[in-house]
Amino acid sequence: MKKKSEADSAPVVPAWHPNFRNYERLPDVKAVRTAFFVNGVSITLVVALAAYFGLREWQLYSLGQQIAQVQAQIDRDKPTSDLALALYKKFQTEEARLAEVDTFVTSKPIVSTLLVRLAQTLPVNVALDSVELRDTGMTLRLSVKGDSAAASGYATAYLEQLRADKELSQFEEATFTSTPSRNPGTGRMAVEFLLRSKPATGGKKS
Repeated sequence: MKKKSEADSAPVVPAWHPNFRNYERLPDVKAVRTAFFVNGVSITLVVALAAYFGLREWQLYSLGQQIAQVQAQIDRDKPTSDLALALYKKFQTEEARLAEVDTFVTSKPIVSTLLVRLAQTLPVNVALDSVELRDTGMTLRLSVKGDSAAASGYATAYLEQLRADKELSQFEEATFTSTPSRNPGTGRMAVEFLLRSKPATGGKKS
């Protein structure tokens, strides 16, 4: 066998040649281009924004329609409401007047009841000459037996009795209206009491 020559065993080296390719002018061989993704995302954002603003506009339109309907109902019912309000104010005025009258009537004591109570509590040595009922209270004119000292004592005791009488609670105080004096015609001591009425509560003057 012949021995291979060194030239035959040397590695084969491709022949050198210059690279004249222009990569910028070469066609794009990508299956999906980057610009496609950018355009897709942009379109999606635009569609989403358009849908959002469209929904908001529709909601505003619906709200405007509801407001218009409610306003139409208000305008339709306003005359009736104004009439009802005027009637209610008139009712309040009349109610205040009725309350004032009721307070005035209920604050006035019943004369027959007072006379019965005075007759029940009148001492034996004191006579009731007259009763006068006014807005300020009730005036009692009495005749008291006894000399000046005794008659004054009887009158004072009866006045304290009237002050403590719970059935006469509609009066806030009981006082002498003047100094007791002797009546020449009867010979008795003439005494006058004033049972002052309590101020009326509730109701107000118009």
